[in-house]
Amino acid sequence: MVAFSEKICYNKPMKIFAISDLHLSFDSSKPMDVFGANWEGHFEKIKADWREKVGAEDVVLIAGDISWAMKLSDALEDLRAIAALPGRKIFIRGNHDYWWNGITRLRDSAPDDSFFFLQTDAVRMGNCVVAGSRGWACPGSPDYSEQDKKLYLREGERFRLALDCAEKLRQPGDKLIAMIHYPPFTLRGESTLFTDLFEAHKADKVVFGHLHGSAYFPLYTLRGGVGYYLTSCDKTGFRLTEIGEA
Repeated sequence: MVAFSEKICYNKPMKIFAISDLHLSFDSSKPMDVFGANWEGHFEKIKADWREKVGAEDVVLIAGDISWAMKLSDALEDLRAIAALPGRKIFIRGNHDYWWNGITRLRDSAPDDSFFFLQTDAVRMGNCVVAGSRGWACPGSPDYSEQDKKLYLREGERFRLALDCAEKLRQPGDKLIAMIHYPPFTLRGESTLFTDLFEAHKADKVVFGHLHGSAYFPLYTLRGGVGYYLTSCDKTGFRLTEIGEA
C-alpha cells in the first residue's frame, strides 16, 4: 500500500468543498435529464456555483460516480471538464465508475497536477488529511441483501487500511476527513463497520453520496462526534457544500 501526501502553504485559509454523483457524459451516451427536468444542464449549474466559490488554493472533494464512461479513455473528456475548474480535486470511486480500473494507470492519466485519486489511502493538504475508499451498502439499508455481506466486510477492511494511511500522515492539530461513496449508516442511524472506524480514528467529518431522488436523507448529521455530509449534486441543488477550512 502506497500513501501519498501534499503539503502546500498559502497566505489565507484553504477552504474545503464537497460534491458527488456528477454523472458526467460528454460523449452524450447518457444524458441526465432523463432522470428529471432538474438535471437539464446540471453541469453548467455546478460550474457556475464552483467558479463563484472556489479559489486556486481551495480543495474540492468528489465522492464518486464521476462519469458514465465504461473505459478510462472515454472518461478523460469528463475529467478534463473538471480540470478546467479552479482548485485541487480529490476523487474516490463510485459504484458507477466502471472506467476506474487500475489506480496507477489512473493517476498517470490525470489531466493535470490538481487531481488526486484515492483508493484505500490518504492525502495531506494544508492542515487536513483526507482518507478515501468506495465503501458499500450497509446492513439495514434498502439496497442491502445477504449477498452484500462479503463486499461490505471487504470494503470495511479497505477503509481500515485507508485510515491507517491517514494516521501515518496526520500531524498534531490536523483535521481528518473521510470520503466514502455509499451512505455509511442508515436513516435510522445504526452503527456500521464504517461509523465505528470513523469514530475510532477520531475523524472530524465524512463526505458521502450515492443517494438520489425524493427519498429523504438529511444533508448533515452529527453522530458520535463526527459530522456527516450528503453531497449528491441533485440533493444539494447542484451546488458545492463548504465543509470547513484548513
